[in-house]
Amino acid sequence: MNSENKWLGAGIATAFVAAICCITPVFAVLAGIGGIAATFSFLEPFRPWMIGLTVLFLGFAWYQQMKPKKEIDCECKDDPSFFKSKSFLGIVTVVLGLLVAFPYYSHILIQDNSPNVVYVSDAQVERITFDVEGMTCTGCEASVKHAVQNVDGVLETDVSYATRTATIAFDNTRTNREALAQAINSTGFKVAE
Repeated sequence: MNSENKWLGAGIATAFVAAICCITPVFAVLAGIGGIAATFSFLEPFRPWMIGLTVLFLGFAWYQQMKPKKEIDCECKDDPSFFKSKSFLGIVTVVLGLLVAFPYYSHILIQDNSPNVVYVSDAQVERITFDVEGMTCTGCEASVKHAVQNVDGVLETDVSYATRTATIAFDNTRTNREALAQAINSTGFKVAE
């Protein structure tokens, strides 16, 4: 394995680690297995370091690809393999850029299942705010919001990873605080007591 491929492989690995904490919640919702959404959230503090290493490794791979080759008098030929070409390195760079940027567009992958318009009296509407531990990106927000909106009686949901809160308006004749907390906890994120 040549030096360029080693740097490229390292770049792929670090980009994957940088993105996995944000990819897991989205894929968990899409696959219907919300309980694993918070599995890799412990990696979020390392995300900036992994992004930096990805850029560094890709930079070295590009340097190896672009530096002038020393000409040697031999009868060996350059390997015309696509996997050692600038085109392949360019494709990998774009894919890794998409992986690293995943938290910024992950919300478009999850269908918004906002509840239909329902009419309830003001006496039946209750609003509660939960502190939610473990949310680190928009993918986490979407996972929690999706789980809460599936609870019968939820009227409105606002989830923020920045403030680590979930504010929910619900019909208190159809659901309660415990059912909402259980829905959030089922994602793998935890309601702070």
